[in-house]
Amino acid sequence: MRTMPKRLQKGDTVGIISPSSPPNLENLKKALPFLEEMGLNVKMGKSVEAKNGYLAGSDDERLADLHAMFEDSEVKAIICAGGGYGAARYADRIDYAMIKENPKIFWGYSDVTFLHNAIGMYAELVTFHGPMLASDVGKPEFHERSGRMFGQMFQPFELHYDETISELETLSGGMADGELVGGNLSLIRGTLGTKFEIDTKGKILLIEDTGEEPYQVDEMLNQLKMARKFEQVAGIVIGDFKNAEPKKPEQSWTLDQVLNDYFSDMDIPVVKGFKIGHCEPNFSLPLGVKARLDADAKTLTILPGVE
Repeated sequence: MRTMPKRLQKGDTVGIISPSSPPNLENLKKALPFLEEMGLNVKMGKSVEAKNGYLAGSDDERLADLHAMFEDSEVKAIICAGGGYGAARYADRIDYAMIKENPKIFWGYSDVTFLHNAIGMYAELVTFHGPMLASDVGKPEFHERSGRMFGQMFQPFELHYDETISELETLSGGMADGELVGGNLSLIRGTLGTKFEIDTKGKILLIEDTGEEPYQVDEMLNQLKMARKFEQVAGIVIGDFKNAEPKKPEQSWTLDQVLNDYFSDMDIPVVKGFKIGHCEPNFSLPLGVKARLDADAKTLTILPGVE
């Protein structure tokens, strides 16, 4: 069992880091009142505003921010400003023993998937797949439901997802219980062949992505299949695949055809249509906790992520 971080209280301080690419600073600024309205104080990481090409400062700077926030006893949660690319570049240098000794809420998604997986494996900590400040919260289209999902940092409650939230489609029936893992498909694929290779045995695997054409999704799913990641998986939750339209539709499968090709004849529950990922609303959830996927009832139930 992974360690659950302690819940937040009003008046707590949250640390903000840019673990990957430089965030949109205007959007980040617009997002801060949202945290203040929840009664939280904010501490900025040193490299949040740094720019180093497509990276938010050097690998050393971003790693130092991550370490500093986990080590800082005043900081009770760490929320990522945005994703992009670059978190995996320093994953092999993270002090996982230190993180294990200082468990706290760690929140983000997209490129942060690599860190979720690594921290889950080596620090055995429950982490949170949820909207980020500059990428989501600071934008005009940020949905009220996405905002409400931050409440799970303050109170341990079970999450229930059904068709009252979005239309769901069962690709393969059945019911399964297992630890919820995964996130962004590109980053999950990026773990293969490394010491951070995702473990799907007996797990419920979440996948989502953005800006990938159907053939690219096919390529990534094929690699996971060849790496035998679907052989002992308990169930699959298919989140949002934003901007997945083919550039040449007449020469392409649709995304639905790709997903059906891989998942419709599996003997495990597989459901698609969850508003999880690069979408609004974006349903936040803890990773590393027990979940139940009932493909016949089209429901996903997830245990709390804080204590």
